[in-house]
Amino acid sequence: MAPSAEVIRKTVDAYIETVATGTAAQVVALYAEGATVEDPVGTDVRTTRESILEFYSVIENFDQEAHLQTLRIAGNEAAFHFSLITKLGEQTLTIAPIDIMTFDDDGKILSMRAFWNQEDMITA
Repeated sequence: MAPSAEVIRKTVDAYIETVATGTAAQVVALYAEGATVEDPVGTDVRTTRESILEFYSVIENFDQEAHLQTLRIAGNEAAFHFSLITKLGEQTLTIAPIDIMTFDDDGKILSMRAFWNQEDMITA
């Protein structure tokens, strides 16, 4: 049985908030055992908790904020567009990927695929 749209929405909201302001361990806690991450699409798929933790650890100490732009939920899947704004001293880097996630019955993330590339990054 698929999780409710409300449960998925809460997980997506938690994901966006935690990616911006939480720790790598807090982000990984949103994932189910055996989950996969492909970010960006076309790169090697991360298939272990350790590799997913390593992936998110690189953004852990940045001054960031994130904003959900749009979210669509169907069954146990969600597609959403959000922006992640990172302050690097006097510079600001903005990326606005489209993520596609699948969820287990408890609303944990089973897979995440992020659609973006280097040309999508905006520096100000």
